[in-house]
Amino acid sequence: MRITKYEHAALRVDEGGETLLIDPGSFTTPLDDLGGVVAVVITHEHPDHWTAAHLDRVRRAAPGIPVFSTPGVAAAASDHDITVVAPGDEVTAGVFSLRFFGGVHAVIHESIPQIENLGVLVNDELYYPGDSYAAPEGVEVDTLAAPLGAPWLKIGEAMDFVLAVAPRRCFGTHDMTLSTVGRTMHRQRLQWATEQGGGTFFELDPAQSLDV
Repeated sequence: MRITKYEHAALRVDEGGETLLIDPGSFTTPLDDLGGVVAVVITHEHPDHWTAAHLDRVRRAAPGIPVFSTPGVAAAASDHDITVVAPGDEVTAGVFSLRFFGGVHAVIHESIPQIENLGVLVNDELYYPGDSYAAPEGVEVDTLAAPLGAPWLKIGEAMDFVLAVAPRRCFGTHDMTLSTVGRTMHRQRLQWATEQGGGTFFELDPAQSLDV
């Protein structure tokens, strides 16, 4: 399985000639080579994780594919047919098995209402928590896509999340709000946390891939 990181929160997962997209949002440049896409996962409704333009582009290239997300995204993307899923659900799309966890977006500020958020485990290999520190209970995570920076993120809490999950492999995502210096510093902190559990941290820049 090949995991490719794009700008900010967008991930592409390729397996057996099929493709899964996760969170193509407003900070992500238009994606290409979309003919093999069999599904899209959107973890929550914030625009840095999805846009109508991205969904239009994907569905023109791959008509009729399912888009799995929350009720909030289904309401916001009313022009698209969204398949609503919740924590505890398990679905398949092509060669991909998807298990959903979590349920709530991390707190940004008490004045901002919390929204639904999904963590997703792909093929029992890759776990991405969306905008949360929700760990997949009872699951040993081989590869973790860990958020690096956000209005809701404190680096110490992000380190604790990685320590709790203890993945074999980890790389940073959700990083467009950071400066180059900040991204480097946060990567170093998550590298330390990954290594405490015997794992390896990978520095992935946009369009770089990890084979697992």
